[in-house]
Amino acid sequence: MTSIPSINPRIVEALYIEALVLADAARARFDELREDAGKTQSEPDGIELTCEALRTTTRVMHCLAWLLNHRAWFAGQLNAGQLRRHGRLITHFPASDAAIVSRLPEDLAGLVHESERLYARIQRLEQAWRTEIPPVPGAIERLRDRLAGAALKQA
Repeated sequence: MTSIPSINPRIVEALYIEALVLADAARARFDELREDAGKTQSEPDGIELTCEALRTTTRVMHCLAWLLNHRAWFAGQLNAGQLRRHGRLITHFPASDAAIVSRLPEDLAGLVHESERLYARIQRLEQAWRTEIPPVPGAIERLRDRLAGAALKQA
């Protein structure tokens, strides 16, 4: 049985730094490969390379957005309701194309896989956080509770 990961400011900060470094490394390496595109036949063509670069960097940017929202929550700049409403991670982000990744240089393929692992870790934290904190009742639920309370007082 696996334990549910907990979320705290230190974990969020460490993941944030990791995601920043990964985003910068992936962007720089994809740019470098794009400049050298066409020199070898085993590498993906320009469109495939661009698609994978966008997929990888977008994946990391979604992680960064999630982490920034949680940093704001821990800093008291967002409440739990705002975080629940606006701090969601996309659940079905498209995976990298294995055929394209297999033709990337080994170091770049490693960065792509690292971005996938980071996204999976954030997804586990997201799921644990959503089950750990009860949802904030919406306006309709609060109104129903007030009406039920008022009806009990009159009875």
